[in-house]
Amino acid sequence: MRKLSLAVALLLAPSLAQAWPWSQDMANQISVKPQESVGSANLGMKAFPRRSVPVAGTTVMVKDMDAAMKMANPVPADEKSVAQGGRLFAIYCTPCHGQSGTGDGLVGAKLTMKPWDLTATGRLLDTEAFPDGYVWGYMTLGGAVMSSYASDLSATERWHVVNYMRKVLQKGRAGLATAQAK
Repeated sequence: MRKLSLAVALLLAPSLAQAWPWSQDMANQISVKPQESVGSANLGMKAFPRRSVPVAGTTVMVKDMDAAMKMANPVPADEKSVAQGGRLFAIYCTPCHGQSGTGDGLVGAKLTMKPWDLTATGRLLDTEAFPDGYVWGYMTLGGAVMSSYASDLSATERWHVVNYMRKVLQKGRAGLATAQAK
């Protein structure tokens, strides 16, 4: 019985050690944080000017997908935006979703779950179920398999990708399906 108690105590010892105060030393050290004052003689970041506004294209904080779905696309889907979105799609999205957006990318072929076909009827083509804000939010927050691209693409760049997907990938597929039906 004594050997069993000793064995249990030895097995529990590593998990109990994580609760000791020294396990937080790295996180709670004395250091100067970004934009923090070192002291009263050496003040940190100055306050923002009155009536200042954020610069377009900076990070947009969105709480969750419900909030993202309500967002309207602030970037007009003109030729310049679609072209910029196409360049960004080729860099960031093509490895998984493929050039055509059908989920046939080289990296996507190696995944156990195939990436979404961005052109499939009933998926992102249904703009009521999946508005532009949903697509933007999915790129921002990530999902079950897809990681977040908020640190790689600015908020405006993500809207350019949405414009490209809507105008080129999905319109091309929808037009092709309509032509084949006739």
